Amino acid sequence: MILTSDGDPSTLPTRGIDAVLENGVATVEAGAEPTAASALMIVVAPDRLGLGLSAACIGVMRGIVADHGLASLVAPVRSTEKHRYPLIAMEHYASWRRADGALFDPWLRTHERVGGVGTGVAPESMTIRGSVAEWEDWTGLPMPETGSYLVPGALVPVEIDRERDVGLYVEPNYWMVHRAR
Repeated sequence: MILTSDGDPSTLPTRGIDAVLENGVATVEAGAEPTAASALMIVVAPDRLGLGLSAACIGVMRGIVADHGLASLVAPVRSTEKHRYPLIAMEHYASWRRADGALFDPWLRTHERVGGVGTGVAPESMTIRGSVAEWEDWTGLPMPETGSYLVPGALVPVEIDRERDVGLYVEPNYWMVHRAR
């Protein structure tokens, strides 16, 4: 996805993934000159984890961005282990370091190891809204009253409002910026 942000933290959208998609379309429609591209997702099959494929994919993406003359590859990163700590704010979680000084989260650590720089939280990166019945169906969990629900795999609690019949999940991601050239 192309962007008019140059990877400067002050120009990256707070809405992350959702905003990247909208910004890319708006950039093309306006005929604006993009200055960066955004990664949206890299998925590696579980039996292929640990083979360096994620780092290689980031490198390929950065090369494509550079080949197009753009300055940066930005990525609203979905931390792979944050779901184990859904009550910890992303700002804190993303700053955690291991004893060796490397970032705690494996996916953030991979980005940093290949030259990415963390620039801050996209607090509303992806928003999923559904009825209470949809959320119960999607999660397999009964949600009998209004409140916050911890859902396996979710980075933050799902907020359920039974009176309005709405469930809302607002996922934070963490911006990583890679200079392409």
